[in-house]
This record gives sequence, structure tokens and C-alpha cells, in this order.
Amino acid sequence: MAPSYSSDTVEGALVGPHPSYIQIAKPYIFDHQVQKCMKSAGIPEAKDDSIRLQGVAWIDSVRKALHLPVRTYNTAVVYYHKFRLLHPDTNGFIDAAGAALFAACKIEDTLKKSKEILCAAYNLKLSPAEQVTPDDQMFESHSKVIIGLERLMLEASGFDFRNRSPQRLVLKLAKYYHVDRETAGKTAYNISLDLYRTFAPLKQTTPAMAIACVELAGRIHEDHIEDLETGKVYRRWSITRPQVMETLLDLLDLYTHHRSSTAVGPEHALEQFISIRITLNQEASAQNFPRFTVTPLKKLKANGTKATNGATDHKDKKSIISPRDDPIKNIRSPQEMVPINSTPSNGKPGLRDGTVRFMLDPERVRDEKLAVAEFFKEEEEEYEVEVERERRRG
Repeated sequence: MAPSYSSDTVEGALVGPHPSYIQIAKPYIFDHQVQKCMKSAGIPEAKDDSIRLQGVAWIDSVRKALHLPVRTYNTAVVYYHKFRLLHPDTNGFIDAAGAALFAACKIEDTLKKSKEILCAAYNLKLSPAEQVTPDDQMFESHSKVIIGLERLMLEASGFDFRNRSPQRLVLKLAKYYHVDRETAGKTAYNISLDLYRTFAPLKQTTPAMAIACVELAGRIHEDHIEDLETGKVYRRWSITRPQVMETLLDLLDLYTHHRSSTAVGPEHALEQFISIRITLNQEASAQNFPRFTVTPLKKLKANGTKATNGATDHKDKKSIISPRDDPIKNIRSPQEMVPINSTPSNGKPGLRDGTVRFMLDPERVRDEKLAVAEFFKEEEEEYEVEVERERRRG
């Protein structure tokens, strides 16, 4: 049914329904956006790290119990990170982690019921003789909670199903550079799994993550790969050394501060990671690399958008204006939206919150914003009027 237009007027202008809000699916979320979301949530960094690592460990243990592939683990962890940036849970992590794994199983076509996921997590604490089945009544209420969170999980990701899995490229790079399979090769693969305990999968491309994992494994086993460390192959993969350096430093932050929560950390001494970090810091200082590749830019307006999403062209160092401008914090669920038929607090009809629509094509969003902006453009005209004043009689 076509929307009915209101006959109310605001300052003499015909007012119709709100054109709705458009949310662009963003495959990359940069560090300053992550910090902004964490700051607005008001959660201490140490507590956030603890909840994040526990949630990822829960997803990893449950997917192993269910014999799910690595790509499902990667997708679930990325969705878990994005969900917690928007809906931080200070009381626990199991609901968010379970919903993330439930959604990832559907996306990666490795279907598992919510009760099966909860049952696998519950049986991890029990002996084989005490384990229960998924149809047990104890999982009924918790299963409904996970199903209810699935929609918010998809909204937090912007309904973007473009996920990255660096493990296959890690194996190909290790084979191409003749890395020892039992030492550095195995370590590189485990590093690619530990990488998802950080925010690097939200920020970097697949080649940047894979090259960082292989390079770090080579440095740990003192099997240096010159092509990767000097950046000779970066142009082929359309990446830069600062991007790889940021990923390496994110990994080393994880191994120096949360070494016991990783797969590779306990196998090597802490001093080894600190030594590698000092070497990389010296290289970054000598080359004048920033700690984070993309930094916040000034608020710019172009083509009807609010601001750039922080992307930077490394060739000419100019800002790239992109319609992916709304920060992740602006995503709102339907429960948080004001109904269209309600009257706003300011009392002006027509100025109401609409629904949120998710799109993948930035060009389509840009064209729609330009078309809609014509109807909300305020035009003013100035007139000069000469007024004759009568002379006062003395």
C-alpha cells in the first residue's frame, strides 16, 4: 500500500512521511571508530578486553565441539566484535557469543540449531556419562534469547555478509616461501586464529592479515622472509607496509598482555615477543609509520553525505569521500526507533524518526540522498522595499 501523506504543514510547506535512514554496510571499521564506541559505552579497557577474550574463547571451544570449519569461527567472531561495539554487555558474554555463532552457522551454510550450540557449550563442563541432549528443557528459555539476538546481530553488521578468511592465504604464502611446515608454518596458522582475538579483522584486508601472520611466525622462529619484511610484494596485493605493521603490533599487544589466552603465546617466552616488538617499533619510528594506519579526519561534506569514513589514499595522501559515513554507533534497532505515527517532542508534525534501511551499494545510496535532498532544501528570497517617511512638521 502506498504511504499516505499528511496534510499538516510546517511553516506553510507540505509535509510527508520521513524518507527513512540509510545505513551503509561497512566491511571495515577503523581503530578510532572502535575507540569511539568503547568510550561511549563507558566500559574500562581492561574489562572490555576480558569480556572480548572470554567470548572469543567460548566461540572457539564450542565450534571445536561441534566440528565446525574455521570460516564459521571467523564469521562468528567478527559478528561478535561488531555486536559488542554497538550493544556492550557488561554482565556477560555467553548470549552475544551464542547468537554470533548461531548467525555464522547460517551464513556459512553450516547449520546448527540454537539448542545444539547451547548443549555443546554445556557438555564441555561435564563428563561423557553426564552429558545431556539438545532437546533438554533447560535450553528452552536460553534458546529463545539467542534467536531474539540474531536480528540485532545482523543489524549490527549492517546485513553485510562479505567476510574474510586469511587462513587459506596463510597456507599458500607459507608454501610459496618454503616455510617449514612443522614449525613456522604451524605457528603462522595458529597466529591467524589468534588474530581474531583482536580488532584487526575489522580493520584490515585478507592479504594484510595473512602476510602479518607469516612474517610474525618467521620472526618467532628466526626464519626471516625478506620479501615480506621489506614490502617487495605489497603492491601486488594492494596493501602498504603501515597496514601490515599495524596488524603486527596488534598481535604483539595481544601476546604481551594476554599471552595465556592465546594458542601461540604459551609456547614462547614473553621476552621473545618483547624483542620482536622493539625491532618493529624501531622500524616504524625510522620510517615514520603511524601506530594506526587510518586516523580521524575533519568533518567534510560532499555529495550529500555527512563525512568521510576515515579512508585515506596512501598514494596522494588525500581524503577519499565515501558515502560510508555513518559511524557504527548510529545503527539503531527498531525498538529504539520512534514510530512514524507518533508525535515528536518538539510538537512539529512531519519531523519524525523513520525506519532504518540497510544497503550495500554506495552509489545507489548517494543517488538517493541527492534525490531526496531536493525536497528538503530550504530556499529563501530577499526583497528590498523602499519606504517613504513623512517629514515631521516642526
